[in-house]
Formats: sequence, C-alpha cells, structure tokens
Amino acid sequence: MDLDELIDNFAFLDGWEEKYQYVIDLGRRLEPLDDKYKTDEWKVKGCQSQVWLVPQFENGKLHFKGDSDAILVKGIIAIVFTIYNDKSAEEIKNVDVAKIFATLGLEENLTPSRRNGMMSMVAKIKEYAGAA
Repeated sequence: MDLDELIDNFAFLDGWEEKYQYVIDLGRRLEPLDDKYKTDEWKVKGCQSQVWLVPQFENGKLHFKGDSDAILVKGIIAIVFTIYNDKSAEEIKNVDVAKIFATLGLEENLTPSRRNGMMSMVAKIKEYAGAA
C-alpha cells in the first residue's frame, strides 16, 4: 500500500471507531519482527508501549521493520512505515509528516501519549536517515 491509498482509505471510513479498527488491522498485517531485534538497541525511547524499529539500507533506500507490544501501536507503526519505507535519506528528511498526520486526523484523535510515541518513531527514522 502506498501513501495515497492510505489517505483514500482513511477518507472513506466513517468516524474514528472505524478508523481505529482500520489502524489495528494495518498492525496485524505488519511483517513479523524477529525476536532477536527486540532489544534495547532497537527500542524507540519516548513511547509508552514497547516499540522496536530496525532500519535496512538497500540501493540507497531505507526500509524499516518494527513491532510493538500494543496492537494499536502496531497499526501506527504500519502507518509510519507507509510514509517512510523505501525512500532515500533525502526524501525522508523532506517528508511533511505533520501535514500527513493532520490529513489522516491522527493529531487530534490519538491520545497525547500515542502522539508522542508516534513522533518518537518519526524522530528515530530521521535519525537513521541522517546516519545513512
């Protein structure tokens, strides 16, 4: 799924109950993360739930794998990956993630702790991109 499809899907759904269910469904589709990566080295600081993000560099692009111990957060990870996966470091730096989150309605419909965790994931991805 690409970003345009994600935005279209969110726009199609009525109300936040349906959108939350969709976010949870996205999380269920995440590629499983090998337990060997569920260590402090890959843990995202600033998330209320446990979140692990693992970058992979291939052909000048970054691809991320990740997981969480919370089902809704897994869905948020899937959204973040839809935004950032398979982009160059330069493309990642230029993403207007605040605009995308606003378009999806995430800013106003997630709890402050979930929003902080989401932004911690974004910061970690940008950190990996800066190191690429």
